[in-house]
Amino acid sequence: MGPLHGLKVLELASILAGPAVGYFLAELGADVVKVENPRDGDATRGWKLAGEQAEDGRCAYFCSVNWGKRSLALDLKDPEDLGRLHALLTNTDILLANFRPGQAEKLGLPWPDPQRLYPRLITGWITGYGPDNPRPGFDVLVQAESGFLAGNGPKGGPPCRLPVALIDLLSAHQLKEGLLLALLGRERSGLGQLVEVSLWQTALASLANQATNFLMTGYEQEPAGTEHPNLFPYGTLLGCREAQVFLAVGTDGQFAGLCQALEVPELAVEFAGNARRVVRREQLRPLLEAAAAGRDSAELLTELDRLGVPAGRVQSVGQALRGADKLVHEQLAGLRSVAFSGFPQLPLRPPPRLGEHSQEVLHDWLDRAAG
Repeated sequence: MGPLHGLKVLELASILAGPAVGYFLAELGADVVKVENPRDGDATRGWKLAGEQAEDGRCAYFCSVNWGKRSLALDLKDPEDLGRLHALLTNTDILLANFRPGQAEKLGLPWPDPQRLYPRLITGWITGYGPDNPRPGFDVLVQAESGFLAGNGPKGGPPCRLPVALIDLLSAHQLKEGLLLALLGRERSGLGQLVEVSLWQTALASLANQATNFLMTGYEQEPAGTEHPNLFPYGTLLGCREAQVFLAVGTDGQFAGLCQALEVPELAVEFAGNARRVVRREQLRPLLEAAAAGRDSAELLTELDRLGVPAGRVQSVGQALRGADKLVHEQLAGLRSVAFSGFPQLPLRPPPRLGEHSQEVLHDWLDRAAG
């Protein structure tokens, strides 16, 4: 049994951020019930790749964050089903929701303070732009508005979105942390609470050094490919004979090791000090590229590793997942989200079909509780 065994989680969230939190809780042993509209369910059930066959509503996108859950079909516009929802909430430990501000009240929920009716209930609420802004949140729009797109892409090229919905996933991580703290607080006080996380606030909080670069110096990141504004050669690609080597050099010692491996030790003297390398990167980069041209990438990486120089190959997703057996589910296909150790890796039920567990959940959560 996992550390959250016995915890009942009701997931009224859809798409990615909220379901990612439910998936995390399920991996740690919680009983997570996904409430879906009986007509079409979570919108991601229809987000298929071109040519993907997923007639049972379990396409790859949906499966990515819905392992270990049971699906309960409820039409919340139907008074009888809405009554079932309220009955379920009396037995719920954590409610996950991504209602737009104003939507929950229409369901008769005492929002934004569900604890008025359900004192022990912990509510995790994901919004787009905060509890007072009804504007819906979409990951790619928040990427655009918060500066992520403006700083991403090839040098001199247009802004590019990140290849995963990173703001959604970062918001999920923020909410996980808040919910775990709320569980600790409930152990002490016996009372639940509301934890609200917005995509917008998460995006701003995740700008990290890019934010302080601007706040302290006025520097605005522009598309610069893979390179770093504060370090060089960090994020620099060197073309070898048959492949590219990616560098993450952050110290003078590492740079000296790079120059030794490339057999250009004089560059370690001429470009000593990161500040000098950052200012003169356009002069230094072609010298490093020329020294790497024609080298065997495997041999160069072996030598860089021996000298303690951070470097690696650029790999595709498929190449990265090869050998990751401990992270991959056996049924269907999917990647586990819990990356820390110290707890058992539990077997999980596959992502549910729409409404697959409706009667089972109502029996487990309501009939048994009443009995």
